[in-house]
Amino acid sequence: MTSAPDVLHTPLRVGALDLPNRVLMAPLTRMRATPPGDVPNDLMVEYYVQRAGAGLIVSEGTQISPEGKGYMDTPGIHSAEQVAGWRRVTDAVHAAGGRIAAQLWHVGRVSHESFHGGEPTVSASALPYRNRTTVRGEDGTPQRVSCPTPRALRTDELPRLVDDYRAATRNAREAGFDAVEIHAAHGYLLHQFMSAESNHRDDEHGGSLENRARLLLEVVDAVIGEWDAAHVGVRISPKGTFNGLDDAEGGEMGLYVAAQLASRDLAFLHLSEPDWAGGPSLDEPFRRELREAFPGVIVGAGGYSAEKGETLIAAGLVDAVAFGRPFIANPDLPLRLAEGLPLNEPVPATFYGGGAEGYTDYPAHSA
Repeated sequence: MTSAPDVLHTPLRVGALDLPNRVLMAPLTRMRATPPGDVPNDLMVEYYVQRAGAGLIVSEGTQISPEGKGYMDTPGIHSAEQVAGWRRVTDAVHAAGGRIAAQLWHVGRVSHESFHGGEPTVSASALPYRNRTTVRGEDGTPQRVSCPTPRALRTDELPRLVDDYRAATRNAREAGFDAVEIHAAHGYLLHQFMSAESNHRDDEHGGSLENRARLLLEVVDAVIGEWDAAHVGVRISPKGTFNGLDDAEGGEMGLYVAAQLASRDLAFLHLSEPDWAGGPSLDEPFRRELREAFPGVIVGAGGYSAEKGETLIAAGLVDAVAFGRPFIANPDLPLRLAEGLPLNEPVPATFYGGGAEGYTDYPAHSA
């Protein structure tokens, strides 16, 4: 990864926000919130402040309700204590000159009954599938376990689910976030409704492509109603295979959703591409169809190099790039890219859970 300052370090208007550069920090699950209660803490404040040079930070997924939790020590945004914890994060990021959006997250079936008092996890349909999640082992360390078969959410439960997103948006505003991103990617709940592989429903939220997209759009409209379109983005991952959901045939859904979001004048569309997780690269025809469907700000993510970002921005196919693992290891990533400085290598063994090691101890570049 080498320097590409001419494009990546130019300003960009994203909805209501003016970004100083196009080097965004992707949402990254790190599992450092304080139990019980999944509350953001001092370590998280330090972590996000270190990365305040990003054009925009998109927070790690933050569950909208207890039902939405799927991994140990991931933060929520549904309790007063969580809102207060996030307020300390956002205040510190703003004091450092940064901007931060809250990613609103419901994992659906990517969970375990131990997070829910022994009750089943939930999804669009009650289908067994192969995936694992992370729970706390008997020794207190992260342990990978198989996800159980979920139960299907009843039709009469869906308005309550939409209300959970609405309440999470209200809490994000109270916590001082600059925007929200709805997580509709990576095999989590909204994606489970969108994909024909995981959605076998026979009500108005199943069957046709339009019906399978209905819950996402109901959520989007509720979130816009709680704030406004200029403070809302959506993350999707068409054609990808994530968390036990193979969405290789999801291109048509991705284009339909993009057009629906464009009609609502959303702040941005966050495109998580399949190749970072071993899938195929998106081809240029699909990228051009996506751009036609969504003429607003598209954020590309997924194993990008600066060169790839520069090329796609110059071609008009994306407008900004969200970097994930490079931001884990390089808190000053925008500076390093701007000046062509060498990058620290991330240590995967410390990605999930633990303390400061592999979280806040990566050094900034010394002059």
